[in-house]
Amino acid sequence: MTALTRGRRTPERLSAFSDGVFAVLITVLVLELRPPELPTFKALLSLWPTWLSYAVSYLFIAIVWANHHHLMHYATEATPRLMWFNFAHLFSVSLLPLSTAWMAMSQLAPQPVAFYAAVFFLVNVTYIFLITELIDRAPMDVVACGRLPIFLICRGFARSWRRTILRLVDHRLIRC
Repeated sequence: MTALTRGRRTPERLSAFSDGVFAVLITVLVLELRPPELPTFKALLSLWPTWLSYAVSYLFIAIVWANHHHLMHYATEATPRLMWFNFAHLFSVSLLPLSTAWMAMSQLAPQPVAFYAAVFFLVNVTYIFLITELIDRAPMDVVACGRLPIFLICRGFARSWRRTILRLVDHRLIRC
């Protein structure tokens, strides 16, 4: 075992890998765009579901990437749980080009739109798992200095209070 493998696993590689996946997803998303058959603005406007789907998905991926990028700054170590939660998050985001293409092709039919919404939901659920993993591992000085977003700080205090209450209850039960 080398000194490198025994050392602390830094999250920079995980963040760089994630950045690459986001870049590929945006590229795949744009590859689905096709020009109209006729060289008229009317033909271009007839493709509005495709353009709207693309614009919403592009904006969503950009927001997800920005949040992910910001969140990964709080990672101090690339734990196996963090890596798997990150892979789950990237997998859910990778479903966006498929759901976008299906929704655009179907002219915003109900089932593809429902699938699209389910993918949005899944992306957010997996992001919450990332947040949960990071708040469990965040050093107290980061929480105390206010460098974590307010949502993470509130979760940290809630967990802290919950642990304190459980300890008091356990302590009182043991004394009885």
